[in-house]
Amino acid sequence: MCNSMRRGKFIRAGRASGPVASIFLGILILLQLAGCSGSPKPTSEPEPDTATTSIPSSTPTTAVIGLQTSAPTPTIIAILTPESQESSTVGPSRTKDVSPTASALAEPRLQAFPVPSGSRPHDVAPAVDGGVWYTAQGSGELGWLNPETGETRHTPLGSGSRPHGVIVGPDGAPWVTDGGLNAIVRVDPESLVVDVFPLPAERPNANLNTATFGNDGVLWFTGQNGVYGRLDPSTGEMEVFDAPRGRGPYGIAASPNGDIYYASLAGNYVGRIDPESGEVTVLDPPTPNQGARRVWSDSQGRIWVSEWNAGQVAVYDPSAGEWREWKLPGAGPRAYAVYVDENDMVWLSDFGANAVLRFDPKSERFEVFDLPSNPSNVRQILGRRGEVWLPESAADQLVVIRH
Repeated sequence: MCNSMRRGKFIRAGRASGPVASIFLGILILLQLAGCSGSPKPTSEPEPDTATTSIPSSTPTTAVIGLQTSAPTPTIIAILTPESQESSTVGPSRTKDVSPTASALAEPRLQAFPVPSGSRPHDVAPAVDGGVWYTAQGSGELGWLNPETGETRHTPLGSGSRPHGVIVGPDGAPWVTDGGLNAIVRVDPESLVVDVFPLPAERPNANLNTATFGNDGVLWFTGQNGVYGRLDPSTGEMEVFDAPRGRGPYGIAASPNGDIYYASLAGNYVGRIDPESGEVTVLDPPTPNQGARRVWSDSQGRIWVSEWNAGQVAVYDPSAGEWREWKLPGAGPRAYAVYVDENDMVWLSDFGANAVLRFDPKSERFEVFDLPSNPSNVRQILGRRGEVWLPESAADQLVVIRH
């Protein structure tokens, strides 16, 4: 299919110094002389803006662990400037071609925040207080970033911790899926007290991945070693189930009507969980062995899927029981993370292109933006109104795209 695509550039903004400043000064003098002779003055592009209730539980292990704080560090500012390109053939499709339409959305702006070396941030979750939580998988800690100052704070989660996912629960606290501890972990956002909810002893080494909350306040989670489960935070009760086709459960998300969906990377399917019974209905995307990796729901309850092996993005419409798929542009795409923002625009990370993509389902148009670090290895995407947050796990850096 011929999909419309445009590629963006990161134009860095900052202060000039040394030889760069001299060259810049020389250019200013030349421009001033030119202005004196009556030549029109050039226009400049504008500078970008820089800019609880406690839950009782009966089973967790509680600990107060000292936090570590790092001083603010400079950030990188950039404007994402898309360049129009001709439509490119990106492979066979089960959908019709749609002519490109002009985007009415604001021009995206990027800002990058370094985090402590060795953190290897895996997942992010915007915090209630305006900060951003992130799992520091490399150091076994939960990090918090202040976007106003660049300051970070790390809270150790316990010996052997290897946190993967983080989400913010209805209580405003960060909840972590920790594969190293084989447990669900809650960190109090005020006191930083760490509560650990271990999986049952008969479920060792689940390789916990991601979590989501249902409409009833129950936390659902996945384990790549072939399990999914639920935790009731009000009682501490936990149930763990065997997943269809064994190994593979990865990303998980809730739809507006309360259904829970997860992607099975090794199983090559999307599972729909009945929140009452815990039973799973297997939904097979049209492409065999596609490697469904992460899922996210839009406002209409359609489930978007990043297909790692196939390099595609897919959508499942539960109301019609129908699938559609689109190949990502470029050579050798590898779709990892998927997230749908408040405008129902679909964001994806592409390991093959070291880029983040924005896909408009209405025009079927991709916008491709190169990431500031190479490699960046963005493994998850999450956001809040006007912001999309990306953890660059290979670069020890968090990136926000304001749109």
